[in-house]
Amino acid sequence: MIDGHTKLAGVMGWPVEHSRSPMMHNHWCRVNGVNGAYMPLPTHPEGFDQALRGLAAAGFQGVNVTIPHKEAAMLACDELTSTAKRAGAVNTICFVAGRIIGDCTDGTGFCDNLSAHDVAIGGRAMVLGAGGAARAVAAALLDRGCEVVIANRTQERAEALVAALGGGEAVAWYEWPSLLSGCSLLVNATSMGMGGKASLDWDAALREAAPGLCVTDIVYTPRETPLLLAAQARGLRTVDGLGMLVHQARAGFRAWFGVDPEADRTTFDLLATSLR
Repeated sequence: MIDGHTKLAGVMGWPVEHSRSPMMHNHWCRVNGVNGAYMPLPTHPEGFDQALRGLAAAGFQGVNVTIPHKEAAMLACDELTSTAKRAGAVNTICFVAGRIIGDCTDGTGFCDNLSAHDVAIGGRAMVLGAGGAARAVAAALLDRGCEVVIANRTQERAEALVAALGGGEAVAWYEWPSLLSGCSLLVNATSMGMGGKASLDWDAALREAAPGLCVTDIVYTPRETPLLLAAQARGLRTVDGLGMLVHQARAGFRAWFGVDPEADRTTFDLLATSLR
């Protein structure tokens, strides 16, 4: 029950009804005995800045921000962590002593998900896409010593991302399948495969993959995307995107509620059931 001592947080988006974050965070509050509540906060873009400052003034601990507010969130913050600056995005905000502090936990969440599956982070990684998620993932991999190759349908965007990160290599879209023989990790950081739609002949694309390649997808609806199914059919190791969602959320929960939640089977089962 919410009372005068309840710590409050939420997710700001437009729309936001689809978000699984309230389910996950409120589950963690229950199992960890935290007097906290996490709620969906539908916020029209025109009112984002006012709403954000209103939540801070109302005593919220902080918020997550999702589409379409990530750029506006960067501008609204009083301070950005080095990770947020490097990722060029904010998805987690803390209200601390009257200041709005923005962070990006996507890259860390991605890498933590790999580590949870005992995937060694190193070697050469092929990242597909050049949007916000690709930037966060590529930055995290570069910072952990990986060689990162970025392929995007519009090569200029891949080149711009490499320049912004100060590292990595941009290649033409048609080139990336032929480069997989030298890669230890393939990351789909695009929306391809969302909803189970196969927008690419993944089996053909994986034809030259090294036997030790680990294939990952940030898409988690469905959990087994066309890319992951094609990789499994070729005997390649795969990691789905649901774990990234869980692990990126842990940092925010820890900052707002003072408890490090466990990414346990119950959490995954709860989310997986809601996605069916």
